[in-house]
Formats: sequence, C-alpha cells, structure tokens
Amino acid sequence: MKVAGIDVHKKVLMVVVVDASAPEDKPARRRFVTMPSELHRLLTWLREQGVEEAVMESTAQYWRSVWMELEPHMRLHLAQAFSNRAPRGRKHDFKDAERLVRRLIAKELILSFVPNGEQRIWRSMTRMKLQLTRDRVRLQNQIECLLEEMRIKLSIVVSNLLGASGLRILHALAKGETDPKKLAQLGGERLQCTEEQLVDALTGRAQPVHQQMLGLQLERLQLIDQQMARLNSMIAEAMKPHQDAVIRLAEVPGLSGFCATNHCRGGCSGQYVSIGRGVNFLGRNLSRKRRKCRAEP
Repeated sequence: MKVAGIDVHKKVLMVVVVDASAPEDKPARRRFVTMPSELHRLLTWLREQGVEEAVMESTAQYWRSVWMELEPHMRLHLAQAFSNRAPRGRKHDFKDAERLVRRLIAKELILSFVPNGEQRIWRSMTRMKLQLTRDRVRLQNQIECLLEEMRIKLSIVVSNLLGASGLRILHALAKGETDPKKLAQLGGERLQCTEEQLVDALTGRAQPVHQQMLGLQLERLQLIDQQMARLNSMIAEAMKPHQDAVIRLAEVPGLSGFCATNHCRGGCSGQYVSIGRGVNFLGRNLSRKRRKCRAEP
C-alpha cells in the first residue's frame, strides 16, 4: 500500500509518496501550489501513484481545502505538528513530509479528529454562534464602562443592562436625552428599584462624544442580535434530520436546546466511538450547568 505525506503551507504543498511495503525505497516527490487547479492536479497525481492513504501536517487552517479535495478518494489523517517535530536545525519540507509517513506507519503521530462534511457545517455554525455570544458579552462590558465614564450607575438598579428597560434608556441616552426624570420614566414596572433610586442612578454627566459612542455600540448590539437570530434559524434547519435526538436531549434536566445541539453534532455523526465517551461529554455539560446554577444568587 502506498501512503502520501503532505506538508501543507499557505502557498505550496510538499508531497512525497512512500510504499509502506518497501519503506527503504526512494519516495516519489512533487511540489504543488495551493490554487484550486493545482489541487486537482495533486489528486490526479496521487491516484496515478496508487495512493490509498494520506497524512498531512498544516500551518494554521490551510489543510482544509486539501482535505476537501482528497476526502472522497482516499483515507486521510491530520497530524499534530508537535508530534512530527524535526531535530533542531534540520528543517526541510520534503523531509518533513517523508517523516510524516514513516511516523504514521510506526504509529508515532498524534492525529487530530476531523469530522465528516455535515458535522463540519454544524460545528462552523455553532462555533460562530458561540463567538457572537462572547462578542455580545464583551460589548455589554464596553457599554457599562462607557456608562461609568458618564457617571451613570444604571447597572446597579437594573438587573439586566441589555433588557427591555435598559435598552429603552440606553437608546434615549444615545439620542441626546440627559434629563434623569425623563429617562427614569422609560423604566418598566418590573424593575426592582424605586423611581427615586432610578433617577439617582441616571443623574450623570454625559458628553456628546459619549452619546455618539453609545449609539455606535447599540448599532453593533443590534447587528449581533440579528446575526444570532439568523444563525438560530440556520442551525434549526440543519438539525432537522436529527430533530428527535435534539428534543430528547433537551428534555434532560440541566441541558438547554443549544447544549443538546452541541452534543448532537458529535453523537449523530459518530464522533463518539463508544457510549461511554458520549455519556462522559454529556456529564461534563451537566456538571458545568449545575456549578453555574449554584453560583447564581
């Protein structure tokens, strides 16, 4: 059986083909660039060489296009670069690719898990949603920092700064309203503070530049919320074939629908090689949820 080793860079691919039954023979070598037409030439050359299996090591995320080109035609492995490190001062791209193959045959490489195409799409969407959630939290902290510069203590009297009442007040501030009493009238009936406390918290010194910056931050917040809503719809559409599994997981006490989707993106595509590993992942999610609930007042 012939095995290919591919050292992936941003612009070039260094490829060697080694016969696993005769590893002492001189390997075939070829250099390709990473443009789409060259990737097709790479596939053609590997098939001509009779390659059935390939292992690659990559700089950053540049392995993805190579993987997607070769995935339908041969078995692929993605090696972690640390496990294929060269002796100091002996860096050579073709030697790196050849070392990949020899260490794969000797089972010395640490391989990364790469899910199938459907699961990669799920992962991209859920990870993007997680990043947007973190961006929203970061933006909320920036808004609170800006309010501190205005000497406005809204977050003390409002439990959720970006809730309905908080947003009404923030939008009025951004539009130029500075009268504390008029701002306090925008608070909802469900606020757990008195009107006097709210007026006191809103008595600050907002400068025009602060109001303009607040307006920009609120526009960013609106964009993030719109993108999260679109992502929710995209994730729901993508998970329709596995809707029953998501519903059953969401019924587990302590798991939200999003956590169930995250768990299902691994389990439905065979990420967990055993039931034990799937249960272990589920248990960690539940443990985090319980710790968070205990920490909340």
